[in-house]
Amino acid sequence: MAFNNLISKYDWQYLVTGFFLISIFIFTDLIGVIDKEYFYFVPRLISDQPHRIFTSILIHADLNHLLSNLGGIIITRYFLMRLGITSRFFYLKFIFICSFLNFFIIWVYEKILSYFNIFPNYVALGFSGIIYALFGFLLFTSFYGKKYFLGKEIGLKSNYEVQKMSKTICIIGFIFSFLPGVSLLGHLSGFIAGCFLILI
Repeated sequence: MAFNNLISKYDWQYLVTGFFLISIFIFTDLIGVIDKEYFYFVPRLISDQPHRIFTSILIHADLNHLLSNLGGIIITRYFLMRLGITSRFFYLKFIFICSFLNFFIIWVYEKILSYFNIFPNYVALGFSGIIYALFGFLLFTSFYGKKYFLGKEIGLKSNYEVQKMSKTICIIGFIFSFLPGVSLLGHLSGFIAGCFLILI
């Protein structure tokens, strides 16, 4: 593997994301100076505390949860490199936009349930919704490529190897999503958001 595929000028955005998630975990779980309950995604609190839309992706249930999502960042970075990413800011812009789009999809889902007098009571947290959004985005990109995102060039090209790997990861990931304590809704809404973002 070429050295320039190991270290890239675009890597700062993945490093910043990982560093931020690790720092938040240190403050919430190791030092305990931040109470995680103020950052969970809780549907009934969103209207009064909209910050939870974004902060919920920054906190994790435990170390294993954090490590699995850091692994997801490494995998998506690898796929982006294989697809030929040429953007210094794509990853961060994607995270920001996806946070709100993911929330909107969950909001629509909850409105449909409320029509049938079903009111889900749950909390959600973790970066995995963003990871699954990236998997959805990268899966479709590996088929068709994507030159621009929000009007800025990102230079992603189709790639059969990434296509095969991303399909396998998505299938395994969705099977894993049915395990107890794992948010199927968060993963599914993230994947849908990523598929939608291929259009912009």
